[in-house]
Amino acid sequence: MADIRIHRKHRLGLTRARELAAQWAEQAERQFGLQCTLIEGKTADTVEFQRPGATGRLTVGADHVDVNAQLGFLLGAFGASIEAEIEKTLDALLAKSDKPARAAAAKKAGVKKAARR
Repeated sequence: MADIRIHRKHRLGLTRARELAAQWAEQAERQFGLQCTLIEGKTADTVEFQRPGATGRLTVGADHVDVNAQLGFLLGAFGASIEAEIEKTLDALLAKSDKPARAAAAKKAGVKKAARR
C-alpha cells in the first residue's frame, strides 16, 4: 500500500476554500473516476473519496488544504505519478482561487495593477 499526503497553505478563508473543495471533488470525479462525498463542518469541510484500489479524504480549512490517500497494491505502483497529478490539480485550483483574493488585497492596500504591454 502507498500513502499520499499533501499539505498546502492558502489565504482563501473558509467560504472560498469550501468552493475549492467542491470544485476539486467535481474534477476528481471526472478526471480520476472517484466517488466523492462532501461533508460540511463548522471550521472545515471534508471530501471523502474512493474507487477500487484507492480511498482518502481532502480537508479544507480557512488557511490550509490536506489530502490523505491510501492506494492499494496495484495503484501503489503508480503512487508517484498519481501524487504528482493530484498536486498539479490542487495547485492549479489554488492558484485560480487565489487570484481574486490577491487583487482584493492589493486594491485594499491602494496598490494599482499595472497595465500589460
